[in-house]
Amino acid sequence: LISTSNSSPSLGKVPSMFTSNDAPGDAAAEQANMQTIIEARIAPDETTDDSTSDIGSDTASNSSVSSSVYEFRVEHGRKYQKYREGKYHYPIDERESERLDLQHWLCLGSFRNKLGLAPPNDEGSSVKRVLDLGTGTGLWAIEFGDEHPAAESRQVIGVDIVPPQVEFVPPNVFFEIDDIDETWTYSQPFDYIHSRMMTSSISNWKDYIQKCFDHLEPNGYLELQEADLFPQSDDGTLKPDAAIVRSCQNVQKACTIFGRPFASIPDLATVMTEVGFKDVVLTKNKWPMNSWPKDPHYKTLGTWSLENYLQGIEGWTMAAFTKGLGWTKEQVQVFLIDVRNEMKDRTIHAYWPVYSIYGRKPAPTPEAAEKQGSESQNP
Repeated sequence: LISTSNSSPSLGKVPSMFTSNDAPGDAAAEQANMQTIIEARIAPDETTDDSTSDIGSDTASNSSVSSSVYEFRVEHGRKYQKYREGKYHYPIDERESERLDLQHWLCLGSFRNKLGLAPPNDEGSSVKRVLDLGTGTGLWAIEFGDEHPAAESRQVIGVDIVPPQVEFVPPNVFFEIDDIDETWTYSQPFDYIHSRMMTSSISNWKDYIQKCFDHLEPNGYLELQEADLFPQSDDGTLKPDAAIVRSCQNVQKACTIFGRPFASIPDLATVMTEVGFKDVVLTKNKWPMNSWPKDPHYKTLGTWSLENYLQGIEGWTMAAFTKGLGWTKEQVQVFLIDVRNEMKDRTIHAYWPVYSIYGRKPAPTPEAAEKQGSESQNP
Protein backbone atom coordinates (compact mmCIF):
# COMPACT_ATOMS: atom_id res chain seq x y z
CA LEU A 1 0.00 0.00 0.00
CA ILE A 2 1.18 3.50 -0.82
CA SER A 3 0.67 6.45 1.51
CA THR A 4 0.34 9.91 0.01
CA SER A 5 -0.85 13.33 1.14
CA ASN A 6 -4.57 14.08 1.18
CA SER A 7 -5.32 17.66 2.23
CA SER A 8 -4.16 20.35 4.64
CA PRO A 9 -3.34 18.09 7.62
CA SER A 10 0.00 16.34 7.25
CA LEU A 11 -0.23 12.65 6.50
CA GLY A 12 2.26 10.11 7.71
CA LYS A 13 3.36 6.83 6.25
CA VAL A 14 1.05 4.05 7.32
CA PRO A 15 1.61 0.30 7.54
CA SER A 16 -0.06 -2.21 5.26
CA MET A 17 -3.81 -2.28 5.76
CA PHE A 18 -3.86 -6.08 5.77
CA THR A 19 -1.47 -8.70 7.10
CA SER A 20 -0.94 -11.98 5.30
CA ASN A 21 -3.44 -13.56 7.70
CA ASP A 22 -6.07 -10.87 7.10
CA ALA A 23 -6.20 -10.46 3.35
CA PRO A 24 -7.48 -13.14 1.01
CA GLY A 25 -5.68 -13.77 -2.25
CA ASP A 26 -2.25 -12.65 -3.32
CA ALA A 27 -1.13 -9.85 -0.97
CA ALA A 28 1.53 -8.59 -3.35
CA ALA A 29 -0.95 -8.31 -6.18
CA GLU A 30 -3.42 -6.48 -3.95
CA GLN A 31 -0.76 -4.03 -2.82
CA ALA A 32 0.15 -3.32 -6.44
CA ASN A 33 -3.49 -2.55 -7.19
CA MET A 34 -4.37 -0.52 -4.09
CA GLN A 35 -3.42 2.83 -2.65
CA THR A 36 -4.34 4.07 0.80
CA ILE A 37 -4.45 7.62 2.10
CA ILE A 38 -4.95 8.20 5.81
CA GLU A 39 -5.44 11.29 7.93
CA ALA A 40 -2.90 12.05 10.65
CA ARG A 41 -3.50 11.90 14.39
CA ILE A 42 -5.60 14.81 15.70
CA ALA A 43 -4.29 16.95 18.56
CA PRO A 44 -6.86 17.74 21.30
CA ASP A 45 -7.70 21.27 22.33
CA GLU A 46 -6.40 22.03 25.82
CA THR A 47 -9.66 23.71 26.85
CA THR A 48 -12.64 21.56 27.69
CA ASP A 49 -15.48 24.08 27.68
CA ASP A 50 -17.74 24.09 24.65
CA SER A 51 -20.24 26.35 22.98
CA THR A 52 -23.31 25.39 21.04
CA SER A 53 -24.07 26.36 17.49
CA ASP A 54 -27.30 26.36 15.53
CA ILE A 55 -26.93 24.00 12.62
CA GLY A 56 -29.78 23.77 10.18
CA SER A 57 -30.38 22.47 6.70
CA ASP A 58 -32.92 22.62 3.96
CA THR A 59 -35.57 19.94 3.71
CA ALA A 60 -37.64 19.01 0.73
CA SER A 61 -40.64 17.17 -0.98
CA ASN A 62 -41.03 15.36 -4.38
CA SER A 63 -42.20 13.71 -7.43
CA SER A 64 -44.21 11.37 -9.54
CA VAL A 65 -44.03 7.94 -7.91
CA SER A 66 -46.69 5.51 -6.82
CA SER A 67 -48.47 6.61 -3.65
CA SER A 68 -47.82 3.23 -2.03
CA VAL A 69 -44.17 4.05 -1.41
CA TYR A 70 -45.23 7.05 0.66
CA GLU A 71 -47.07 4.88 3.18
CA PHE A 72 -45.51 4.83 6.62
CA ARG A 73 -46.07 3.60 10.15
CA VAL A 74 -45.47 5.46 13.41
CA GLU A 75 -43.59 3.77 16.24
CA HIS A 76 -42.28 5.42 19.40
CA GLY A 77 -43.09 8.83 17.95
CA ARG A 78 -41.08 8.36 14.73
CA LYS A 79 -42.13 7.61 11.13
CA TYR A 80 -40.85 4.44 9.43
CA GLN A 81 -41.40 3.31 5.85
CA LYS A 82 -43.75 0.43 5.03
CA TYR A 83 -42.45 -0.26 1.51
CA ARG A 84 -40.35 -3.44 1.76
CA GLU A 85 -40.95 -3.34 5.50
CA GLY A 86 -38.17 -4.96 7.51
CA LYS A 87 -35.33 -3.99 5.18
CA TYR A 88 -34.79 -0.50 6.56
CA HIS A 89 -35.00 0.07 10.31
CA TYR A 90 -34.30 3.80 10.53
CA PRO A 91 -36.79 6.70 10.62
CA ILE A 92 -37.89 8.52 7.45
CA ASP A 93 -39.35 11.65 9.03
CA GLU A 94 -38.33 15.29 8.74
CA ARG A 95 -35.93 15.00 11.68
CA GLU A 96 -34.03 12.27 9.87
CA SER A 97 -34.05 14.24 6.60
CA GLU A 98 -32.45 17.18 8.36
CA ARG A 99 -29.83 14.88 9.86
CA LEU A 100 -29.06 13.33 6.47
CA ASP A 101 -28.50 16.78 4.99
CA LEU A 102 -26.13 17.58 7.86
CA GLN A 103 -24.33 14.29 7.22
CA HIS A 104 -23.92 15.35 3.60
CA TRP A 105 -22.09 18.49 4.74
CA LEU A 106 -19.92 16.37 7.01
CA CYS A 107 -18.87 14.31 4.01
CA LEU A 108 -18.09 17.43 1.99
CA GLY A 109 -15.99 18.78 4.85
CA SER A 110 -14.10 15.50 5.08
CA PHE A 111 -13.35 15.12 1.37
CA ARG A 112 -11.94 18.51 0.35
CA ASN A 113 -15.37 20.04 -0.29
CA LYS A 114 -15.88 17.57 -3.13
CA LEU A 115 -18.84 15.26 -3.66
CA GLY A 116 -16.40 12.40 -4.02
CA LEU A 117 -12.74 11.62 -4.55
CA ALA A 118 -13.07 9.43 -7.65
CA PRO A 119 -11.92 11.07 -10.94
CA PRO A 120 -15.48 11.83 -12.18
CA ASN A 121 -15.59 14.49 -9.44
CA ASP A 122 -12.51 16.29 -10.78
CA GLU A 123 -13.01 19.69 -12.34
CA GLY A 124 -13.60 19.40 -16.06
CA SER A 125 -14.45 15.69 -15.91
CA SER A 126 -16.94 14.41 -18.46
CA VAL A 127 -19.66 11.99 -17.36
CA LYS A 128 -22.86 10.96 -19.09
CA ARG A 129 -24.64 8.53 -16.77
CA VAL A 130 -24.34 8.56 -12.98
CA LEU A 131 -26.05 6.37 -10.38
CA ASP A 132 -26.39 7.44 -6.74
CA LEU A 133 -27.28 4.43 -4.58
CA GLY A 134 -29.01 5.11 -1.26
CA THR A 135 -29.66 8.69 -2.32
CA GLY A 136 -31.47 9.61 0.93
CA THR A 137 -32.73 13.19 0.63
CA GLY A 138 -31.27 13.39 -2.89
CA LEU A 139 -28.87 16.20 -2.01
CA TRP A 140 -25.78 14.47 -3.44
CA ALA A 141 -27.50 13.70 -6.77
CA ILE A 142 -28.87 17.24 -7.05
CA GLU A 143 -25.49 18.84 -6.39
CA PHE A 144 -23.72 16.47 -8.78
CA GLY A 145 -26.29 17.31 -11.46
CA ASP A 146 -25.70 21.02 -10.86
CA GLU A 147 -21.93 20.58 -11.12
CA HIS A 148 -22.21 18.49 -14.30
CA PRO A 149 -24.90 20.12 -16.44
CA ALA A 150 -23.46 18.46 -19.54
CA ALA A 151 -24.57 15.06 -18.28
CA GLU A 152 -27.28 13.69 -20.53
CA SER A 153 -30.79 14.84 -19.65
CA ARG A 154 -32.20 12.95 -16.63
CA GLN A 155 -29.10 10.79 -16.42
CA VAL A 156 -28.03 11.46 -12.83
CA ILE A 157 -30.23 8.85 -11.19
CA GLY A 158 -30.78 8.73 -7.42
CA VAL A 159 -32.14 5.45 -6.07
CA ASP A 160 -33.52 4.64 -2.63
CA ILE A 161 -36.09 2.40 -1.01
CA VAL A 162 -37.60 5.58 0.48
CA PRO A 163 -38.76 8.46 -1.78
CA PRO A 164 -36.63 11.60 -1.38
CA GLN A 165 -38.62 14.68 -0.41
CA VAL A 166 -37.34 17.27 -2.87
CA GLU A 167 -38.99 20.23 -4.61
CA PHE A 168 -36.39 21.62 -7.00
CA VAL A 169 -34.48 19.18 -9.17
CA PRO A 170 -32.06 19.96 -12.03
CA PRO A 171 -33.33 18.79 -15.43
CA ASN A 172 -30.63 16.11 -15.63
CA VAL A 173 -31.51 14.51 -12.26
CA PHE A 174 -34.14 11.82 -11.76
CA PHE A 175 -35.15 9.80 -8.70
CA GLU A 176 -36.31 6.18 -8.63
CA ILE A 177 -37.77 4.13 -5.79
CA ASP A 178 -36.28 0.66 -5.89
CA ASP A 179 -34.92 -2.17 -3.77
CA ILE A 180 -31.26 -2.63 -4.69
CA ASP A 181 -31.34 -6.17 -3.30
CA GLU A 182 -33.48 -7.12 -6.28
CA THR A 183 -32.32 -7.59 -9.89
CA TRP A 184 -31.12 -4.34 -11.43
CA THR A 185 -32.93 -3.50 -14.67
CA TYR A 186 -30.88 -0.60 -16.05
CA SER A 187 -30.64 -0.93 -19.82
CA GLN A 188 -27.46 1.15 -20.15
CA PRO A 189 -24.27 1.15 -18.06
CA PHE A 190 -23.01 4.06 -15.99
CA ASP A 191 -19.79 6.08 -16.00
CA TYR A 192 -19.87 6.58 -12.23
CA ILE A 193 -21.70 4.84 -9.39
CA HIS A 194 -21.72 6.54 -5.99
CA SER A 195 -22.75 4.70 -2.81
CA ARG A 196 -22.81 6.42 0.59
CA MET A 197 -23.55 5.10 4.10
CA MET A 198 -25.05 1.82 2.97
CA THR A 199 -23.48 -0.43 5.60
CA SER A 200 -26.26 -2.06 7.67
CA SER A 201 -28.47 -1.81 4.57
CA ILE A 202 -26.56 -4.37 2.49
CA SER A 203 -26.92 -8.09 3.20
CA ASN A 204 -24.11 -9.25 0.89
CA TRP A 205 -21.42 -6.73 0.00
CA LYS A 206 -19.70 -8.87 -2.60
CA ASP A 207 -22.95 -9.30 -4.52
CA TYR A 208 -23.62 -5.56 -4.22
CA ILE A 209 -20.18 -4.58 -5.50
CA GLN A 210 -20.47 -7.15 -8.29
CA LYS A 211 -23.74 -5.54 -9.42
CA CYS A 212 -22.02 -2.17 -9.47
CA PHE A 213 -19.15 -3.61 -11.51
CA ASP A 214 -21.54 -5.23 -14.00
CA HIS A 215 -23.42 -1.94 -14.54
CA LEU A 216 -20.38 0.24 -15.19
CA GLU A 217 -18.95 1.25 -18.53
CA PRO A 218 -15.35 0.11 -19.14
CA ASN A 219 -13.13 2.61 -17.27
CA GLY A 220 -16.13 3.64 -15.18
CA TYR A 221 -15.74 4.20 -11.43
CA LEU A 222 -17.43 2.94 -8.28
CA GLU A 223 -17.00 5.00 -5.10
CA LEU A 224 -18.06 3.88 -1.63
CA GLN A 225 -18.28 6.44 1.18
CA GLU A 226 -18.75 4.76 4.54
CA ALA A 227 -18.13 5.39 8.24
CA ASP A 228 -17.14 2.76 10.78
CA LEU A 229 -19.77 1.83 13.35
CA PHE A 230 -17.29 1.89 16.23
CA PRO A 231 -15.49 5.06 17.34
CA GLN A 232 -11.79 5.00 18.17
CA SER A 233 -9.33 7.09 20.17
CA ASP A 234 -5.59 7.38 19.66
CA ASP A 235 -4.80 8.25 23.29
CA GLY A 236 -6.90 5.72 25.21
CA THR A 237 -9.47 8.24 26.44
CA LEU A 238 -12.30 6.15 24.96
CA LYS A 239 -12.64 3.17 27.30
CA PRO A 240 -13.74 -0.29 26.07
CA ASP A 241 -16.70 -0.28 28.49
CA ALA A 242 -17.90 3.21 27.53
CA ALA A 243 -21.64 3.59 26.96
CA ILE A 244 -21.06 4.72 23.37
CA VAL A 245 -19.03 1.56 22.69
CA ARG A 246 -21.71 -0.63 24.27
CA SER A 247 -24.38 1.10 22.19
CA CYS A 248 -22.46 0.27 19.01
CA GLN A 249 -22.03 -3.34 20.12
CA ASN A 250 -25.78 -3.63 20.64
CA VAL A 251 -26.54 -2.00 17.29
CA GLN A 252 -24.25 -4.54 15.61
CA LYS A 253 -26.01 -7.40 17.42
CA ALA A 254 -29.41 -6.18 16.26
CA CYS A 255 -28.31 -5.57 12.67
CA THR A 256 -26.78 -9.05 12.57
CA ILE A 257 -30.14 -10.46 13.67
CA PHE A 258 -31.77 -8.43 10.89
CA GLY A 259 -29.31 -9.99 8.40
CA ARG A 260 -27.62 -6.67 7.58
CA PRO A 261 -24.60 -6.26 9.86
CA PHE A 262 -22.20 -3.35 9.69
CA ALA A 263 -19.22 -4.20 7.50
CA SER A 264 -15.52 -3.73 8.17
CA ILE A 265 -15.08 -0.81 5.79
CA PRO A 266 -11.36 -1.23 4.89
CA ASP A 267 -12.09 -4.84 3.90
CA LEU A 268 -14.40 -3.56 1.16
CA ALA A 269 -11.32 -2.36 -0.73
CA THR A 270 -10.19 -5.98 -0.91
CA VAL A 271 -13.65 -7.07 -2.06
CA MET A 272 -13.46 -4.51 -4.87
CA THR A 273 -10.15 -5.94 -6.09
CA GLU A 274 -11.58 -9.47 -5.90
CA VAL A 275 -14.55 -8.44 -8.04
CA GLY A 276 -12.19 -6.99 -10.65
CA PHE A 277 -11.71 -3.28 -9.94
CA LYS A 278 -8.30 -1.77 -10.66
CA ASP A 279 -6.51 1.26 -9.22
CA VAL A 280 -8.42 0.96 -5.94
CA VAL A 281 -7.80 3.92 -3.62
CA LEU A 282 -8.81 3.97 0.05
CA THR A 283 -8.83 7.33 1.84
CA LYS A 284 -9.40 7.42 5.60
CA ASN A 285 -10.56 10.55 7.38
CA LYS A 286 -11.91 11.20 10.87
CA TRP A 287 -15.13 12.58 12.30
CA PRO A 288 -14.31 13.74 15.85
CA MET A 289 -17.02 12.85 18.36
CA ASN A 290 -17.34 16.49 19.40
CA SER A 291 -15.30 19.71 19.27
CA TRP A 292 -12.35 18.30 21.25
CA PRO A 293 -9.68 18.79 18.50
CA LYS A 294 -7.37 21.81 18.55
CA ASP A 295 -7.19 22.06 14.76
CA PRO A 296 -9.97 24.44 13.56
CA HIS A 297 -10.91 22.17 10.64
CA TYR A 298 -11.43 19.15 12.86
CA LYS A 299 -13.07 21.24 15.58
CA THR A 300 -15.71 22.28 13.04
CA LEU A 301 -16.12 18.70 11.84
CA GLY A 302 -16.48 17.64 15.47
CA THR A 303 -19.21 20.22 16.09
CA TRP A 304 -21.14 18.95 13.07
CA SER A 305 -20.43 15.33 13.98
CA LEU A 306 -21.81 15.78 17.49
CA GLU A 307 -24.98 17.36 16.11
CA ASN A 308 -25.28 14.54 13.57
CA TYR A 309 -25.02 11.83 16.21
CA LEU A 310 -27.20 13.58 18.79
CA GLN A 311 -29.92 13.94 16.14
CA GLY A 312 -29.52 10.36 14.97
CA ILE A 313 -28.75 8.20 18.00
CA GLU A 314 -32.36 7.54 19.07
CA GLY A 315 -33.45 6.73 15.52
CA TRP A 316 -30.50 4.37 15.02
CA THR A 317 -31.10 2.49 18.27
CA MET A 318 -34.84 2.50 19.00
CA ALA A 319 -36.03 0.01 16.37
CA ALA A 320 -32.78 -1.96 16.60
CA PHE A 321 -32.99 -2.42 20.36
CA THR A 322 -36.76 -2.93 20.64
CA LYS A 323 -37.25 -5.17 17.60
CA GLY A 324 -33.87 -6.89 17.54
CA LEU A 325 -32.95 -7.16 21.22
CA GLY A 326 -36.33 -7.05 22.95
CA TRP A 327 -35.75 -3.84 24.92
CA THR A 328 -38.57 -1.52 25.94
CA LYS A 329 -38.73 2.09 24.76
CA GLU A 330 -38.02 3.22 28.32
CA GLN A 331 -34.92 1.03 28.58
CA VAL A 332 -33.55 2.54 25.37
CA GLN A 333 -34.20 6.09 26.54
CA VAL A 334 -32.51 5.53 29.91
CA PHE A 335 -29.49 3.87 28.27
CA LEU A 336 -29.09 6.76 25.83
CA ILE A 337 -28.68 9.27 28.67
CA ASP A 338 -25.16 7.98 29.34
CA VAL A 339 -24.43 7.71 25.61
CA ARG A 340 -25.33 11.37 25.01
CA ASN A 341 -23.34 12.53 28.02
CA GLU A 342 -20.24 10.73 26.76
CA MET A 343 -20.67 12.09 23.27
CA LYS A 344 -20.55 15.64 24.65
CA ASP A 345 -17.55 14.94 26.92
CA ARG A 346 -14.56 16.79 25.43
CA THR A 347 -12.09 14.86 27.59
CA ILE A 348 -12.89 11.79 25.46
CA HIS A 349 -10.83 12.24 22.29
CA ALA A 350 -12.82 9.84 20.14
CA TYR A 351 -13.56 9.90 16.43
CA TRP A 352 -15.31 7.81 13.82
CA PRO A 353 -13.17 6.66 10.89
CA VAL A 354 -14.82 7.63 7.61
CA TYR A 355 -13.66 6.31 4.26
CA SER A 356 -13.79 6.90 0.55
CA ILE A 357 -12.95 3.79 -1.48
CA TYR A 358 -13.02 3.99 -5.25
CA GLY A 359 -11.87 1.83 -8.11
CA ARG A 360 -11.99 1.62 -11.89
CA LYS A 361 -13.60 -1.08 -13.99
CA PRO A 362 -10.88 -1.98 -16.51
CA ALA A 363 -11.49 -1.93 -20.23
CA PRO A 364 -11.60 -5.41 -21.75
CA THR A 365 -8.49 -6.69 -23.47
CA PRO A 366 -8.62 -6.71 -27.30
CA GLU A 367 -9.05 -10.48 -27.20
CA ALA A 368 -11.95 -10.27 -24.75
CA ALA A 369 -13.59 -7.46 -26.72
CA GLU A 370 -13.31 -9.48 -29.93
CA LYS A 371 -14.80 -12.55 -28.22
CA GLN A 372 -17.66 -10.49 -26.79
CA GLY A 373 -18.40 -8.99 -30.19
CA SER A 374 -18.40 -12.42 -31.78
CA GLU A 375 -20.78 -13.80 -29.16
CA SER A 376 -23.19 -10.87 -29.61
CA GLN A 377 -23.28 -11.48 -33.37
CA ASN A 378 -23.75 -15.23 -32.96
CA PRO A 379 -26.04 -15.79 -29.98
